[in-house]
Amino acid sequence: MVKNISKYPEQTSSSSAAPVRAVNEEILTIIQNLKDTIEANSIEALSAYQIGSPYSIIVIKQKDGSFLELLNPLVVSRSGEQINEEKTAYFQDLSARVKRANSISVMYEDIELNDQHIKADGELAVLLQRKIDYTYGSSFIHKLDKEERKLFESKLEFGAGAALVGACPVVYKREYIAKATDYVIISMAVLLGASFFISQSESMFIYQVYLILVTVLLGISYFFYAQYESKQYSSCTNCQIGDILGTIGILWTRSFAILFISYFIM
Repeated sequence: MVKNISKYPEQTSSSSAAPVRAVNEEILTIIQNLKDTIEANSIEALSAYQIGSPYSIIVIKQKDGSFLELLNPLVVSRSGEQINEEKTAYFQDLSARVKRANSISVMYEDIELNDQHIKADGELAVLLQRKIDYTYGSSFIHKLDKEERKLFESKLEFGAGAALVGACPVVYKREYIAKATDYVIISMAVLLGASFFISQSESMFIYQVYLILVTVLLGISYFFYAQYESKQYSSCTNCQIGDILGTIGILWTRSFAILFISYFIM
């Protein structure tokens, strides 16, 4: 029987799968359900945990079309290292870069509960490690390093598009425009201060007008560039339109306040 494969955020269990002590009708049914579900979904392998069964069972479809049943699998040795972009049915349409052993040895029992041993490397080693993770109530998210896990959690919250934008940057490029505007405002303030010491300060007011026009142009540039940047970092709260307009409003308020004072003093 084809079963539904558990998908995030559905919870399966955080505990280890129960070992198979006897191969009875229940176990045989679970194994057949795993095979049917693998065929129906055109996937390589499934752990019993992925279809809601608490037993330590993994079924892998081999290249020749036959199935390999692993009961109570256990990784007994690991060597080497590989980092791959992995996908899993549980986190649908999402992927992450996961560090795995390149070669492993696995002890397991076959359907007759005879002890067996398999050595695997490359893709098969990754597949076995992924499925054995499920028998411990785990998934690849628990294998991620700090930065990769932060990025993956962002994908979970905001969708696969977060993979393109990544985490929010420490410094936005639009802030360079805001800083340039600050420098223009400081120049206006300097001119205002200098007017107290220059007898013919009227001509300086013209420069204030030119500078206010520069702040207006920079503010417009800030707005449009911030809109462009917000599409790249759509998960960031400070990319919201209110924050962008607020920044422009503060900059323009400061510059026009200096111009207003200059009008009456110069």
